Amino acid sequence: MSIKDKVARFKEDLDFFEDELQKYEFIIDLGKKLETLDDEYKTPANIVHGCTSQVWLICEKKDDKLYFKGTSDAVIVKGLVYMILQIFSDETIETLKDTNMDIIYELELSEVITPNRQSGVIGMIKKIKDYATKA
Repeated sequence: MSIKDKVARFKEDLDFFEDELQKYEFIIDLGKKLETLDDEYKTPANIVHGCTSQVWLICEKKDDKLYFKGTSDAVIVKGLVYMILQIFSDETIETLKDTNMDIIYELELSEVITPNRQSGVIGMIKKIKDYATKA
């Protein structure tokens, strides 16, 4: 499934809900699916800059694909981290390098999350692109 398809799937899920509170609760529920990130990875090198809360993101390379794990200390952000990880993990390095930063707008998250949280999502995508560039 392409990044575009994954984004469309999340957009469809979000569009199912009629108001922002329901979308917000859906994102929080997604965060509950996030795998635990061991404390050993919660280091300054793995912090995502631009986030209001603390977000850690790590990368693992297998063959020509990158896989991501992460977490946050904020409940809503854990859901956003889950979405980002689902969208970008298991993609080739070249695909990730060419990724469009406008995903937050495609998902219409600006209706649900604050500008600071939006900045955090953009920070996560930038860190993913950095990992791809360095891979």
